[in-house]
Amino acid sequence: MTAQPSAVGLNVLVLNRSYSALRVVNVKRAFSLLFRDLAEVVHVDDGQYLSYDFSEWCEMSELAKEFEPNAHDWIRTVRFDIAVPRIIRLAVYDRLPKQAVKFNRRNLYARDGNRCQYCGKKFPTSELSLDHVLPRSQGGQSTWENIVCACLKCNIRKGGHTPEQANMKLFRPPKKPRRNPVLTIKLSDGRYASWKAFLDNAYWSVELK
Repeated sequence: MTAQPSAVGLNVLVLNRSYSALRVVNVKRAFSLLFRDLAEVVHVDDGQYLSYDFSEWCEMSELAKEFEPNAHDWIRTVRFDIAVPRIIRLAVYDRLPKQAVKFNRRNLYARDGNRCQYCGKKFPTSELSLDHVLPRSQGGQSTWENIVCACLKCNIRKGGHTPEQANMKLFRPPKKPRRNPVLTIKLSDGRYASWKAFLDNAYWSVELK
């Protein structure tokens, strides 16, 4: 099984049997679940949510390849091409696990949108650093609420001071995100528009695999 370059980095939203969002998996994992009949595809068509098992999805893919090839991303097998699903639903798993958003560099950059939280400008990741709002030398901790992205110039200017001591203002107060901030970025991609109906910010956080 091979994928088009555009399909390699895609993700698939996983629901439990009650149609609650569980997590996001890569395309390979999604097809593994489908092939073993552990999940079904949930496909949006003209506002309706339709379900397909693996064989039905293969048949649907044949029609889609003929009539609307540009509406899907594709995986190529030896015998046929199959469309990459956007959403799958597990056949047997009902429990919604509690998952905290991981406190790591990637999620901090994603939460702040690669924007320096002092000058407000966006920068490539290579030109950003992480700054303790309340410096560690003054008792500041490494937490969601005390670390922000800062460009190198602003970080040097602030030094070991608080923003107030350095006469600087925060672009936005840092907070712990309710769900994985990388997912929020993905939702801006039209490919994942069908996910939004299943996302409940009040309780759901998702970990990318």
